[in-house]
Amino acid sequence: MAISFKRLKKLILEMGPLILLFYICISEFHTQFYYWKIFSFNLQFIIIYYWVLRNPDILGYGFVFLSGLINDVVLSLPLGTSALCYLFVSLIAAYVRNATVRSSLFTDWFTFIIAILIGNFLYFFLMNKFGGAQVEYISIFYNSFFTFIFYPFFWVLFEFYRKFIIAGAK
Repeated sequence: MAISFKRLKKLILEMGPLILLFYICISEFHTQFYYWKIFSFNLQFIIIYYWVLRNPDILGYGFVFLSGLINDVVLSLPLGTSALCYLFVSLIAAYVRNATVRSSLFTDWFTFIIAILIGNFLYFFLMNKFGGAQVEYISIFYNSFFTFIFYPFFWVLFEFYRKFIIAGAK
């Protein structure tokens, strides 16, 4: 009985980032953080990039795609827009994971800007071609800027959580 409880506890701890990603997609978290018309950031990009880069077993590509579809349905976007953006961010994270020998905050942060730019460019392109909403350049710029600025804070937070999961597994 104690062994199965320990496994269940470890499983719930490992699924924390996945639960957080789905919660953010369902609750429209990024639209709630749109203050002063310039302050918005994409926490989904940060979660997807970090966890695909550091521990891809927790956040698989199917879950990333499903969270994008859920986000599209909740925000009434053309179906697949967020899913494709999230998949491109996870693709870049997977490439960086395979290409680097030792990963650090600086290397992750430097390559994260590439992921943000490609993800937001794809979002802008898809929304202009297939969506009826007008997307402004400046709002995407501010979103990209603040997402890039907040990445180190969440990187430290997720590193602490990841070490907590590893310590809890022993």
